[in-house]
Amino acid sequence: MAKKKEAVESPNAPVAQVIETSQPTKPIQKKNEWEIKDRTYILIGNKAPITFTLASKHHSRNPLMWWDEEKSISRELRYASNQNSPFKDEQNGFSTLKHIVFRNGSLLVPKADQALQKLLSLYHPQKNLTYYEVDAVAEAKDDLQDLELEITALNLARDLDIEHAEAVLRVEQGSGVSKMTSSEIRRDLLLFAKRSPAAFVSLVEDDNVQLRNFAIKAVEAGIINLSGDQKSFHWTSNNKKLMSVPFEENPYSAFASYLKTDEGVEVYKSIEKKI
Repeated sequence: MAKKKEAVESPNAPVAQVIETSQPTKPIQKKNEWEIKDRTYILIGNKAPITFTLASKHHSRNPLMWWDEEKSISRELRYASNQNSPFKDEQNGFSTLKHIVFRNGSLLVPKADQALQKLLSLYHPQKNLTYYEVDAVAEAKDDLQDLELEITALNLARDLDIEHAEAVLRVEQGSGVSKMTSSEIRRDLLLFAKRSPAAFVSLVEDDNVQLRNFAIKAVEAGIINLSGDQKSFHWTSNNKKLMSVPFEENPYSAFASYLKTDEGVEVYKSIEKKI
C-alpha cells in the first residue's frame, strides 16, 4: 500500500492570517422607567371644583399635540378607553373616546388604564400647568427633609444660650422680648423653631443677629441713642456722633456692621462695660 505523503510547508508559502472575531453582543436594553401602578393627579392652585374637564382630544381651538423628537413630527393625542396608546396614529379600529374629568380637584387613574396614565403623565401639554402627578416617593423625601430640619431647629433652640436666644427672638417679635422672662423666651423660641425651622436656623447662623440685639439693648439702656430720623447713632452722654446709617439700610443692621470695624470694636467694649 502506498504511503500517504505528508504535506511539506514551503518557506515561501503565504502564511494564513487568523482573524479573531468576537461573538455578536446583544444591544444593551435601557431599563424601562415606566412603573405600572395606580396614579393620582391633582389640579394646581388648591382648586377643588366639583368637576373639571381636561382636554382629551385634539381640536383646532384647543390643540392636543405632542412633538416626537425621534420622528420629527407632531403627533395627535386623544383618550380612547378601548385603546392601548394615547396617540391617534397608533389606535386601530373603532375608538371609544372619553372625557378626562377631575372630581373635587383630583383624578385617580387605575393601573389598568395605561393609555390615560401615559397621556397624563408623559404627553399632555397641561401637565404641571393645570394639574400635577402625585409622587409619593418625592413627597416622602420632602417630608423627611422637613422633619430633619425641624429637629435641627428644635435642638438649636434648646441648646442656645439665653442672650443668643433673645437676639434671635427679637428679630421675630421685636422690642417686647425685653419684658419677657427667660422661660417665656425659651418657650417662644421653641415655638418659632417648630413653626419656621428654615428661618430660625438662618437667624441662628447669622453673625449680625447678636450684634443687632446688642445695639438694641444699648439703646434701651440709654447708653447710645438713635436719632429721630433714624439716620445716625450718638453717645447719649455727650451726643457725640458714632456713625451715620447708610441710605435705606436697617439702622441696627448698619450698627452691627459698624461694630465689626476697628473703631466699632472699641465702641463695643465701652458699651459692654455699661450694660
